[in-house]
Amino acid sequence: MYLGIDLGTSAVKTVLVDGSQRVIASESRALTTASPRQGYFEQDPAQWIAATFATLDALKASCGQELAAVEGIGLSGQMHGATLLDANDRPLRPCILWNDGRSAAECRVLEQRWPALRATTGNKAMPGFTAPKLLWIATHEPEIFAATRRVLMPKAYLRLVLSGEAIEDVSDASGSLWLDVARRDWSDAALAATGLSRAHMPRLVEGCAPAATLCGELAQRWGMVRRPMIAGGAGDNPAGAIGIGAIEPGTAFISLGTSGALLAPTDHIAANPDRVVHTFCHAIPGMWIQAGAILSAASCLAWAARLFGLTEPELLAPLGSRPQAPSPVSFLPYLAGERTPHDDPVVRGMLDGLSHGTDRAAVVQAVLEGVAFALADCRDALGDAGIVVTEADVIGGGSRSGFWLSVLANVLTIPIHRFADGETGAAFGAARLGRLAVTGEAIEAVCTPPQRVETFEPDRALADAYAARLPAWRELYRPRH
Repeated sequence: MYLGIDLGTSAVKTVLVDGSQRVIASESRALTTASPRQGYFEQDPAQWIAATFATLDALKASCGQELAAVEGIGLSGQMHGATLLDANDRPLRPCILWNDGRSAAECRVLEQRWPALRATTGNKAMPGFTAPKLLWIATHEPEIFAATRRVLMPKAYLRLVLSGEAIEDVSDASGSLWLDVARRDWSDAALAATGLSRAHMPRLVEGCAPAATLCGELAQRWGMVRRPMIAGGAGDNPAGAIGIGAIEPGTAFISLGTSGALLAPTDHIAANPDRVVHTFCHAIPGMWIQAGAILSAASCLAWAARLFGLTEPELLAPLGSRPQAPSPVSFLPYLAGERTPHDDPVVRGMLDGLSHGTDRAAVVQAVLEGVAFALADCRDALGDAGIVVTEADVIGGGSRSGFWLSVLANVLTIPIHRFADGETGAAFGAARLGRLAVTGEAIEAVCTPPQRVETFEPDRALADAYAARLPAWRELYRPRH
């Protein structure tokens, strides 16, 4: 038996997977995010631990015998967060999250201070990444910076609590701007540019490699026969790739979670930082992931649900199974700024084309279309790096909406595929990494693609209508700085 624990932004999801790769049980606990100022997003690390422990306590209550047999644990997690620890490994402040935009000025300082940043990390300095957050801390909270003895990303902090060891995998480390992505090792020059050294960093491992063992007290708490091995694990999107078997060049997938991304595994680095394409190490050796990322995806639908005072299913139900035509309303999904292709943390969302005749359905459809248009920007940025996407699988909570997947197929003009349990992709991928760390099996034997349950094909007339709308939608973007 194997556990996959996904420390997301909105929830911790834990799945229990058997030797036949069947999900035996799953548990989820919600997380809350604080926004002390506009554009600032933080979480209390204690909340992650409480939520994780709650999922495991619940699994012990419902599946105690199966949980007792767990041999391997894999972790996945939200990337880029800065968890600052003191000399006793206690958090010094709330974690600054991936969608926090406060460090834009520090990004410019970092690129000036270290001109080799883009060539070494494969990425452009952006506020979402971890390194600029540390420059912000050094400037605005110098006493915190001085007390910092260790910097961990969220899932590495969770592993520290579970095992007592500070270890990170190379995929999650890729989102820090401290990693040499070609060498898959910390860059001393990158660390020095933010006033840090390797002493502040966790030990690095590959995602499918053994990393640590669960501490004895916790193994006893959950009734486990032996102390399970904890794998290196992965950032949420690389873990999602493992969960759907996206381990070869030529595959591509879309993540429709709180944020969104269009991702393509490669066996070489195809960086395009000038167009804000992200380059990350994959969770398996010798592979990388190129990604166009948007900061708001399914969170846009959640915003609309709050706005109208309805649940998301209630919002979607009147739309039917597929669009008949583009909405007369246009929506920019930049509720928390944007990454690909704009790198603009201060831009905000917009509804355009409202009239007295606009109804709720038109607005909701526009929200879904706006996210799809933003992913078309990601597709084109990947295309500039030589990556042509001809079809894509979809994971994340947004994959539950057939209407949304039909919109994506027509906007991107490619077939879009859905899996039966696409919303648990990252946790399931983490469980696969936990298995690989224990068994040492061939990666391709374990990381097979699940069965696709539905394919959404583009309709020529509708795709042409969306293609005609895309240029006007792009014209709506206006930088605010």
